[in-house]
Amino acid sequence: MTAEEFDALHDAGVDLTPYVDLSRARRPGREVQRVNVDFPVDLLRAIDREARRIGVTRQAFIKLRLSDTLVNT
Repeated sequence: MTAEEFDALHDAGVDLTPYVDLSRARRPGREVQRVNVDFPVDLLRAIDREARRIGVTRQAFIKLRLSDTLVNT
């Protein structure tokens, strides 16, 4: 299928899901690289308490706080 045909289907409101391989979908600029970080036990306990309080995982909490700190500087 050409790009023009794909665009025409989109413009016609056709469900494009059958034409897209979502297992290969990527968000540009959002690639993931795994890192290991050592935290003092007391800090980890505080992170876990706050993560539970707001209802997110430890990993999500760390990402949120880093993002808030870096984006708002």
